[in-house]
Amino acid sequence: MLANRLSRIKPSPTIAVTQRAKDLKAAGRDIIVLGAGEPDFDTPDHIKLAAKQAIDAGDTKYTAVDGTPALKKAACAKFKRDNNLDYTPEQITVGTGAKQIIYNALMATVNAGDEVIIPAPYWVSYPDMVELAEGTPVVVPCTEENFFKLQPADLEKAITPKTKWIILNSPSNPTGAGYSFAEMKALTDVLVKYPQVHVLADDIYEYMAYDDFKFVTPAQVEPKLYDRTLTVNGVSKSYAMTGWRIGFAGGPVKLIKAIAIIQSQSTSNPSSISQAASVEALNGNMDFLKTFRESFQARRNLVVEAINKIDGLSCHKPEGAFYVYASCANFIGATTPQGTVITSDTDFATYLLEAEGVAVVQGVAFGLSPYFRISYATSEAELIEACARIKRACGALQR
Repeated sequence: MLANRLSRIKPSPTIAVTQRAKDLKAAGRDIIVLGAGEPDFDTPDHIKLAAKQAIDAGDTKYTAVDGTPALKKAACAKFKRDNNLDYTPEQITVGTGAKQIIYNALMATVNAGDEVIIPAPYWVSYPDMVELAEGTPVVVPCTEENFFKLQPADLEKAITPKTKWIILNSPSNPTGAGYSFAEMKALTDVLVKYPQVHVLADDIYEYMAYDDFKFVTPAQVEPKLYDRTLTVNGVSKSYAMTGWRIGFAGGPVKLIKAIAIIQSQSTSNPSSISQAASVEALNGNMDFLKTFRESFQARRNLVVEAINKIDGLSCHKPEGAFYVYASCANFIGATTPQGTVITSDTDFATYLLEAEGVAVVQGVAFGLSPYFRISYATSEAELIEACARIKRACGALQR
């Protein structure tokens, strides 16, 4: 009964730990969940007000399949203001989250056997979306020594005549690594030599950038790539609007029209009310972003300091997003108080959950082990307690 394409999709490695966390909570255990991929802030009031006004105005009907004129215009203004990228409304697509846009783009362009380069650690959905489109994910490991960033030589080595896309996510989920102008330019210098390779820039964490890090996007750094780059963004992370489900992207007209065709036969238009709220998000007051950033930066500093003080654990200080990617390599082969041997980062994550009630996501889910991802999109009090529990759990292991 089921389609053969389902066999290309691997069960999510996060499901077992996530379900176990829910089960333990339901059983009355005190569980701290550090796996959330969304801000813990509420959507700003002026954005919520725009949604309420849209409802009262009867803005509750179908819209154009790939977005309202108002939201496309707002996206054009955002790209110009923040990234110095010039797009017209016909070069903009709006979807039910940035995830749908990425999926639609791959479905609209990838043929069987086409290759898509994915630097690892990667967001968990990239390889499976490529597989669903009958493409071949080409995973390029990015080592901790290189701060989990793709190196130009490794990129060039991965490119073949079958390469259709490269997906670049900066700042990154799961590592928080962000490419500086110089680092991005080194990658784009390689890409300009290969005209068959298109660039999918996932910029969803653009505003979540800390210290002196300056965000850049590929088409901004190298204008020669403009005609073969899809620049993807959205309101989910920066505006604390994950549940509103709005993403948008700018790119070549032919690709944008192809994405609309895919969308027209799947979900059709995104929510009219969410689109109205997103217009206000892109055009309205953004003072709240400073508050968000300062809070996230303080939490990042707290977690990085705490993890690096735990004997056996280590992590880099990320440039952006709201994740820390910590190494648990020193505990592979260690024995728990119950006599279980830790053989993988999945075992380590399971141990933290069972022993101390801290839910993290194992590195294998993101294509690079042995690590685990901490989301610091929760209160400082919870983070302090979680890090204390992690320290206690690590201290109980026999190495």
